[in-house]
Amino acid sequence: MAKKKHPLNGITADNGNISADSDSEMYKARGFCATLAGDKTQCVRSEYVEDLGHFVSKANVAWVDFIVDDFRKESLRVAIKFGFSEFLVKNLLKNSRSGYEDLNNEMGLFLPAIHVEGFEVTLRPMLILLRKNMILTLHTSETTRFFRVRRYAATLLKKLPLGMPQNDKMTMLLIRIIDESNAKNFEYLQVIEEQGDQLSKELSDVKTSRDVIGNKIYLMKHALIVYLSGLWATVDALSSLRYGDADLITDDAKIIDRISGLVGEVHAQIGLAEHLSEVLASGLEVLQSIYNNQLQILNNRLALLVAYLTIIGTALLVPNTIATVAGNAMFNFTGKDIAWYLGLIAASTVVATLFSWWAVKKLGLLPSKPDEN
Repeated sequence: MAKKKHPLNGITADNGNISADSDSEMYKARGFCATLAGDKTQCVRSEYVEDLGHFVSKANVAWVDFIVDDFRKESLRVAIKFGFSEFLVKNLLKNSRSGYEDLNNEMGLFLPAIHVEGFEVTLRPMLILLRKNMILTLHTSETTRFFRVRRYAATLLKKLPLGMPQNDKMTMLLIRIIDESNAKNFEYLQVIEEQGDQLSKELSDVKTSRDVIGNKIYLMKHALIVYLSGLWATVDALSSLRYGDADLITDDAKIIDRISGLVGEVHAQIGLAEHLSEVLASGLEVLQSIYNNQLQILNNRLALLVAYLTIIGTALLVPNTIATVAGNAMFNFTGKDIAWYLGLIAASTVVATLFSWWAVKKLGLLPSKPDEN
């Protein structure tokens, strides 16, 4: 599809759907804007807020996705340039994980963007701002969840019926954006599950260091806790949106039910995450029991070895004592005494060994052989 250079700072604009060859460029673009004016759609990308704002001002419906480096500092500046109030953005940024703010002619959501890498789960901030004809999403470059929507943004806008009320259009577009964010959050549960499976494999190996296992068990539990906290924060924000009765949101019950559907999907994912937590907990308990049993087997072996060494040591004490006494100068032994002397030593060793064995078993000091099963 033909592209043209727009006079504003040389941005690239595409009419209709994004072509395959421009997809990588759109993917990397700092700023992206999809607009609907009448029945015509347009997608543009630019590094400059002013360029994208030029297209938004002429559109009936517009979605702008903009990447910032320093979220807390740059998001306020970018939002103001797009026409949102400082009061709205600052109130949203006061929240630590999620938030909702409605100022009648503009509103905003502060949502967590979950990211999982190994056992490390982070909740990255994301703003979704809405006014009459525009939705603005702000996030850092690490939050890459809207690049897929960028590719199909024009098609998404075309599906909005021409005769549909403006509030209905904006609500449906908002729902689609939130749904994409939720879907990305949900994908990370599988990553956590894979890490849990790897941890179970390491636990089953008795050679694995206890210090390493203990730390990984903590990291696994912590990862699930942070992940669940992100989902609950999402539920709080979406519930506020559902029941906030904002002027910019539709009153159509069918569309509103879709927001309830989003909340229901997050609740379902919370249930799955909690179930995974229970499965991991029970599995870890079983593996820990196996590990403890293996340690008990080792302890039994060591106790058996100590008992054997005790018997041997006690048995050897008798002939050693005889030999010590017989070595005294007061006993004048000759070569003729070697035979009976060695016989005495051998007989005392056997008798002392048998007696020690009997005594240890009689007193119950000899542990049973460890059961390998």
